[in-house]
Amino acid sequence: MVPEMAVKRLELLREIVPGISRVLVLLFLADPIAPIQVKAMEEAARSLSLTLHVQDIRAADDIPAAYETGSRAGVESVLVTEESMFIVHRARLTEFAARYKLPTVYPLLLPVTDAGGLMAYAVHAPELHRNAAVYVDRILKGAKVTDLPVQQPTKFDLVINLKTAKTLGLTIPPTLLARAEEVIE
Repeated sequence: MVPEMAVKRLELLREIVPGISRVLVLLFLADPIAPIQVKAMEEAARSLSLTLHVQDIRAADDIPAAYETGSRAGVESVLVTEESMFIVHRARLTEFAARYKLPTVYPLLLPVTDAGGLMAYAVHAPELHRNAAVYVDRILKGAKVTDLPVQQPTKFDLVINLKTAKTLGLTIPPTLLARAEEVIE
């Protein structure tokens, strides 16, 4: 579901900032899930009339340069992809998003709940953990892994930070607020 989640984040970003046309996409291309996210977003960007400015982040030191390059390209928002390195560097990401006044959507909740980011859209982790426990139980009771069905997540978390939105001069659409599982004020 990673490509579909990346596209959904792009759509949410467009919903929260309707007039955007250029989006900075931060990713770690060495991670195998990064290219499939980019491909899916590039296809969606055409139908959304968006131009993506993709920046490969290999280390925390690449983050400032990515924002500077994006700024020179006239980006109006940022989408962070779903690689684990971005959870480690969440404070740095939110710091630069604030410095450049760029609305940003994150693939994990911590950049919003702990580091003051604007918005996150993620799979509901407790559901994943419960499903994993059920699979482990079935395997321990003798089920073959190949006989277990592939399951997709069915619950997602949308978290919006209104304080950050206010700082960025954004008014969050009521329809988006109504869909949020958590609104930080």
